[in-house]
Amino acid sequence: MSATLVINGKAPVVAYADLIAARIANNTKPESVKIEFVDDKKAAPSTFNGSTENTFQAIVDAFPQVFTDSNKEEVAKWIKIANEELVIKNFQKLSQSLEHLDAQLNLRTFILGGLRYSAADVACWGALRSNGMVGSIIKNKVDVNVSRWYTLFELDPLFHEAHESLTKSLQELKKAATSGKKKEVHKANFEIDLPDAKMGEVVTRFPPEPSGYLHIGHAKAALLNQYFAQEYKGKLIIRFDDTNPSKEKEEFQDSILEDLSLLGIKGDRITYSSDYFQEMYDMCVAMIKEGKAYCDDTPTEKMREERMDGIASARRERSVEENLKIFTEEMKNGTEEGLKNCVRAKIDYAALNKTLRDPVIYRCNLTPHHRTGSTWKIYPTYDFCVPIVDSIEGVTHALRTIEYRDRNAQYDWMLENLHLRKVHIWDFARVNFVRTLLSKRKLQWMVDKDLVSNWDDPRFPTVRGVRRRGMTVEGLRNFVLSQGPSRNVINLEWNLIWAFNKKVIDPVAARHTAIVEPVKLHIEGADAPETPKVEMKPKHKKNPAVGEKKVIYYKDVVIDKADAESLDDNEEVTLMDWGNVIITKKNVDGSLEGKLHLEGDFKKTKHKLTWLADTTDVVPVDLVDFDHLISKDKLEEDESFEDFLTPVTEFHTDAIADLNVKDMKVGEIIQFERKGYYRLDALPKDGKPYTFFTIPDGKAVNKYGAKK
Repeated sequence: MSATLVINGKAPVVAYADLIAARIANNTKPESVKIEFVDDKKAAPSTFNGSTENTFQAIVDAFPQVFTDSNKEEVAKWIKIANEELVIKNFQKLSQSLEHLDAQLNLRTFILGGLRYSAADVACWGALRSNGMVGSIIKNKVDVNVSRWYTLFELDPLFHEAHESLTKSLQELKKAATSGKKKEVHKANFEIDLPDAKMGEVVTRFPPEPSGYLHIGHAKAALLNQYFAQEYKGKLIIRFDDTNPSKEKEEFQDSILEDLSLLGIKGDRITYSSDYFQEMYDMCVAMIKEGKAYCDDTPTEKMREERMDGIASARRERSVEENLKIFTEEMKNGTEEGLKNCVRAKIDYAALNKTLRDPVIYRCNLTPHHRTGSTWKIYPTYDFCVPIVDSIEGVTHALRTIEYRDRNAQYDWMLENLHLRKVHIWDFARVNFVRTLLSKRKLQWMVDKDLVSNWDDPRFPTVRGVRRRGMTVEGLRNFVLSQGPSRNVINLEWNLIWAFNKKVIDPVAARHTAIVEPVKLHIEGADAPETPKVEMKPKHKKNPAVGEKKVIYYKDVVIDKADAESLDDNEEVTLMDWGNVIITKKNVDGSLEGKLHLEGDFKKTKHKLTWLADTTDVVPVDLVDFDHLISKDKLEEDESFEDFLTPVTEFHTDAIADLNVKDMKVGEIIQFERKGYYRLDALPKDGKPYTFFTIPDGKAVNKYGAKK
């Protein structure tokens, strides 16, 4: 009599190990286990012969001839690890467990060694397969041995087809429930345990500095903060960290709000660090009075050297009275003496963590502030401001990129010594792309040096730049969401983000024709129109909703010069969306003659050619392509980006396009067939034709001598 296993496809942790174990048993002896599926959030993950307790172990025990492991204690130990440690969504704890597994797999093919996998491998692999956080870890080979081991089992149909079996079996069960619902993208990657997160009480914040335009890295941070605020039914604060008047402009502030709105991000509150200048000033005074901060006029370079070497400043033991006088009278009023000083937190000048070596918390700056004018001559630093405002505004979880990790101790010190409410910090990896700068200072340098047109230049990684290049909002959101809150710092290829974008634009981009270096082709035949004939054709064969376009048929057409040069005499070719033509003559001037052969089989022709009727209706266009601004994939810390600027990054190609281009609006995304996707950037003006920017499609190609 066969056993029965019931798998719950809606369980928080799907029992893949149980399913795989049953599949292994059935592979050894068919129909040993009857496998059924349910779609019920309230049901147990699995049931084996009516019991929901220790189901995996029960399956292993039921088939000793299949699972012949002699070391029962070790198997039991790893089953326990799989069930308790490898299914958790706490990234920090999961990382430790994976390190343990990685060490076990060092110099071993399987967990318990030997030449064959054991129940321990099945239990651990199944647990990891059920954990939505593991995919990116395996892909990025964070734990090399685990990735190698996991991939090995993915090649085994008994393992990798378990998911397909589950999905297929649940399709009918889910059909009624999911009908009409929109699929959420990559949500599983976000399943982490925020410490002390309570439903309805989580408050996150996105704190951009209004000193530049929003770039892709900011977009990731903003979307992550929005995600967790929504996931816990909490609130999102958009706060402008406007504490450096030398760099900030209202222009940047407005553009950030516009770009966030475009991404579908709207805060429950919009606030400004400058709203709290008085509170921060008062707290700095309190710190000085408690002997926890001091004024320092040590020259900048010497101060930097002392911090690096762990040497106490000569001003560290100034009296409270002297420090108060300098801060509240000299610095606050921006006097000559005040301008020489800064305020430093008195933490530990010799700390191993150099961020704790008496960091600067206040500086003078006489530049008028874009919101507060000349009211203040002193401004708090980021390290002082952020923990204070986070605590005051009720932020419960501060999500920060991982490069701030060393400063977390400093953040906590500020809260503790200012007697403020604790805020939890969660680190995530910033988005890095090869051959790309995300530093606002460096991007501003490129704008100032006229290497680019502005912050919306299509070569820039700003939200406006990539959108001008043809990135859709949906494509950008899908890419950011696919990255999740991972802490793995990697340099991504641009192909990845453009591949997400292609999935969005391909189903809806109208198909048009552009010809580069046109060569005439005269066509003979009764079906070749003597005068231009206009017919309406679908803009997208697979999507009639895109609309129709005018196509002109005529005995004289033009094709790309590159195509013309590749053709042979008497070769039969296909003119796309028309029919076959036999090339009867190649003239000395490069032009061609041919005979229409509509009865020909397009499947047998080598060349499928785009073409346009040779009439005055064609529209001149400029097709613009771009290369990366930086010539090296990743710059080392001691390398200057100025030494690795790509000499030429903009490339123009003259072409003619079909007459439908005249009906297009700026921003429209189309496909010029056999050439790629394009976005209309500009209408004709001052003698310039319609300008189209190429949109990368996610394929890696070599162009202009560099990897695209």
